[in-house]
Parts: sequence; structure tokens; C-alpha cells
Amino acid sequence: MSHTPPDPAAPATPTSAASPTSPTEAGPRLLAVSDLHVGMPDNRPITESLRPSHPDDWLIVAGDVGEMTEDIEWALSLLASRFAKVIWVPGNHELWTPREDAVQLRGEERYRHLVELCRRLGVLTPEDPWPVWPGPGGPVAVAPLFLLYDYTFRVAGTATKEESLARAHEAGVVCTDEFLLHPDPYPTRDDWCRARVALTRRRLVEHDPAVPLVLVNHWPLVREPTDVLWHPEFAQWCGTVLTADWHRRFTTAAVVYGHLHIPRTTWYDGVRFEEVSIGYPREWRKRGHPRGLLRQILPYTPERESGVGTGPLGGQS
Repeated sequence: MSHTPPDPAAPATPTSAASPTSPTEAGPRLLAVSDLHVGMPDNRPITESLRPSHPDDWLIVAGDVGEMTEDIEWALSLLASRFAKVIWVPGNHELWTPREDAVQLRGEERYRHLVELCRRLGVLTPEDPWPVWPGPGGPVAVAPLFLLYDYTFRVAGTATKEESLARAHEAGVVCTDEFLLHPDPYPTRDDWCRARVALTRRRLVEHDPAVPLVLVNHWPLVREPTDVLWHPEFAQWCGTVLTADWHRRFTTAAVVYGHLHIPRTTWYDGVRFEEVSIGYPREWRKRGHPRGLLRQILPYTPERESGVGTGPLGGQS
């Protein structure tokens, strides 16, 4: 199932990517990408093409690198060898426990295993101190978050999680998380979500407000981005209302997320939100990569909101 609404103007055949272009900024950049889905053969060359244009470029990877542990390790190891710093947050796909995966850990244990994998690779995670970006547009603290969802982005007209899930099932919309994303040792995914939200909120409250934040989470922090989903029932697997005011409550320079496979820039309460996903081949073949493969988060220049082209598959289309 595609999350992306159909685009009648989109080409029926794959679009060719433009040649990579040199950024107008001479200095380092804070870049972001998500939803690489390297388990899909056609997405692997995209990951292989991602390179910095400056030796001090940082890269945010906002989840859904892949499902299999060996694929996740391959991709993050490659990116860590190229970028000055890589910052990762888990998406739902990393948290799945596929039968075919050599690592059969579930829930919290699987997440902790991935955190330790990242630490071996020198990749920062939500369990590490938040690094301060010192380059153009900084200083800002890059805060990788792991929050999950709690089914509070409910289907219109429903009052409970159970009613909302039933409405989705009636519409034929069921997220694979229901079968492969286990919450152990928490009773439910929503319990795990609430625990992560409470833990993260404490860290945000303790953060020095004089240093603005780039908040990074796989799932959007506000519900509004899900309003354009082709299947609105899918929104309940996309976040929690508990984070709806975080971009206002805490000094926030930008919010980075993925999951929706709808790459775009939106603004809420004067704060920039960047959806930075690559998505599935069936999606990017139709739309190309109009926002570039890597999104420039900082320094922010409005004329570059369309994205940044990098590598042989990059560029604006």
C-alpha cells in the first residue's frame, strides 16, 4: 500500500535524475534522508550514491533504513564512512522482527541491539548525548528522538483506539507493524510510545533553551502532515498527540521526519518541518526525486527548499 496520494500529473515511466549539482554554499551542511528501504534492490544504488560535498557534512538518517539487521548495518556503515557525523533514529521497519532475520530479538531488546550496532559504527542514536551542529546556521543541538505512535491520530468519527482500528480494517488498511513490530516488554505499542514520550520530554525540559533544537523523529510530531494521506486510516500508525506542542514548547529550529513517503517542506506555527524520505521504487519512479536525495536542513536558504542533488541518482527533476 502506498502512503502517497496519486498525482495525475506524474509521469507513467521512471524519471531520469539530473546530474549532481554543486551546492551554492561553500561550507559544510547538515543534511537529512529517511526511508532508504535498502532491502529493495532498486533502492540500494540510491544509498550507494549518497556522498557529502564537504568533508564536514553531517547526515541525519530518520529511520526505515531497512528490515534485516545485516542491511541496516551495511547502509549505516557505508554512510558513517563518508560523512563526518551520522545521526540515526529508528523507524518502524528497523523494529520489525522478520522470520528471515538472523537477529530474532523483539521490541526493546531489538532496539537496544541496534543502538549497540550504531555505537560500534560511530553512529549517534536517541540514547546518546545530543550533538551540537557548529556549522552554518548553528549552533543547534540535533536531537534524535524515538517516540513510536499510540493510535491517537484516530479515524474521524471514532473515539477509541479499538473503534479506529476497526474502521481501518473495514477499509482494508492494516499496517504490517501489527504483525512484526513487537512491543516487548511493554503490553502494547502505545504503552511503549507513552514511555518513550515521557523519557524524551524529560530530556527536552532539561535542555538549555539558549541552544535551538533540530528535532528528529521517524514519525511526524504533529498530525497535520497526515492530512494528505491517500488512505487517511493509516494516520493512526503515524504519531501521537502527546507531541503536538513540542515545536512550540521547546526552542526549535526545524523538525525532521519521514515515514509518510511524501517528501516536502511545510510550516507549522512558524517552524519548518521537513519530510525527507526516499520511499519505495513504485513511488519515486512516478515522482522522480524533485526534492533531491538529501535535504539540506542547515544552513537554511529558502531558494533551496526544493532539495539538494547528490550522487549519480541525485539532482532536481
